[in-house]
Amino acid sequence: MIETHPFGDFIPANSQYLLLGSFTTKPFKGYEWFYANGKNHFWPIMEKVYGLELTTKDKQQKLFQDLKMALADIIYSCERKKNSNLDNNLTNIVYNTDGVNEIIRESSVEKIFFSSRFVESTFKKLFKDIVEEFPFMELVYLPSPSPRYASMSRQEKIDIYRELLPSLNQF
Repeated sequence: MIETHPFGDFIPANSQYLLLGSFTTKPFKGYEWFYANGKNHFWPIMEKVYGLELTTKDKQQKLFQDLKMALADIIYSCERKKNSNLDNNLTNIVYNTDGVNEIIRESSVEKIFFSSRFVESTFKKLFKDIVEEFPFMELVYLPSPSPRYASMSRQEKIDIYRELLPSLNQF
């Protein structure tokens, strides 16, 4: 069954940053927005990095608005092998090239943060022209917030996210 991304792209006014993920997880109870499948460590990591409670879509969106950070996934639609959330089990992929292009070209994106090596390498293949056209734009890898990426502890991920992501104080 082909799934289309249910959330689209989140683009706050005056976005200076873009956080790019792969594809949304399978829906489940209480699933309101990006990374909210209950197992993914993204929001718990962000809560520690920013010292905020991020338990609702409104609070999560406010953080991204305050950070001037757009949020999108590199995949627009796909099928899942084995009903799995893993990137390597996604097939029949249609990439979100229009959305990502629009964010970069119509915002003043200075940095793109990638939520995994898969997203980083896919971006560099699909958007070679963007990388060449905007050489000043910094491309930053963040360790995957997936619990399956266990070569790093959650605390190590928190420390790296804290170091690399923009602070709320700079605005």
